[in-house]
Amino acid sequence: MNLTTAVYRDSLNTAIVKNLITVGLSVSIIYVNSSLVHTFTKHEVFNTNPRYILYIHLVINDILLLIMFTLLQVLSYIIFTLHVPFCIILLLISIICSLNNPLTLAVMAVECYVAICFPLQHSQICTVKNVTVVITVIWVLSSLSILPDLFTILVTESRDFFHSRVFCLRETVFRLPELEKKRTMSNIVFLVIVWLTLVYTYFRILFTAQAAAANARKARNTVLLHGFQLLLCMLTYVYDLLLNGFTKLFPKGVLTIRYTISVFVHVLPRLVSPLVYGIRDKAFRRYLRRYLFYSPKANINK
Repeated sequence: MNLTTAVYRDSLNTAIVKNLITVGLSVSIIYVNSSLVHTFTKHEVFNTNPRYILYIHLVINDILLLIMFTLLQVLSYIIFTLHVPFCIILLLISIICSLNNPLTLAVMAVECYVAICFPLQHSQICTVKNVTVVITVIWVLSSLSILPDLFTILVTESRDFFHSRVFCLRETVFRLPELEKKRTMSNIVFLVIVWLTLVYTYFRILFTAQAAAANARKARNTVLLHGFQLLLCMLTYVYDLLLNGFTKLFPKGVLTIRYTISVFVHVLPRLVSPLVYGIRDKAFRRYLRRYLFYSPKANINK
């Protein structure tokens, strides 16, 4: 039994081009991000620093998101529909990780705010233990956003549904109208929290950076990069609105619209993470160069 929505398929040439673009972008970003993770794990200067722990949590989420997005897209073109249980597993991982990122960036904003505005208290507040607790809370909050949907379909859907195949989208699995309303309200709550955190902390950082002449330029640039990354990640919350809005305006271009918005929301924000610390951060760049472009002559002291 197949349960699919009105989903159209691309021509063979279009499908090949789209998948080559997605796989190429994703593999390139995953390679760079994996080098970041490897660098982090090899050096205590990073894995004992709360700021870098938060950053590498963001990078790991990026890797998981890219793997899930690429896997879902490639499978959707190769076999078109997936068994519902397998689709649910992929969707749960994708949804939780996509919600983790904006929350992690919000916490990173708070950490920057404490470091710049309360430097004397920073070492007491931002400890490895506290950061570990915060990361756990992030995972719990993100999970609580989607697990009620899972429990709902386990209760309301028939056994035949879980033995069927669907085109693997959130709306084809969590298809009850009540779940859509709940998702909208949940996204609004997350969106407001992240926006308030973004506006308050980063404007305070900007004002403080302007007052301190020494690192003002670097601080402003870092703030802008983090803010841009956070804004891109927050597109997760308005993905459905963007998709529905553009589809209504251009109903014949639904395939192109879905692909473009998906790449813009799920892939392109992952390009920013390596820039913030991997390239701009001098300490991280010094170690990263050894692994990203391996050279036998490289000799970096720990």
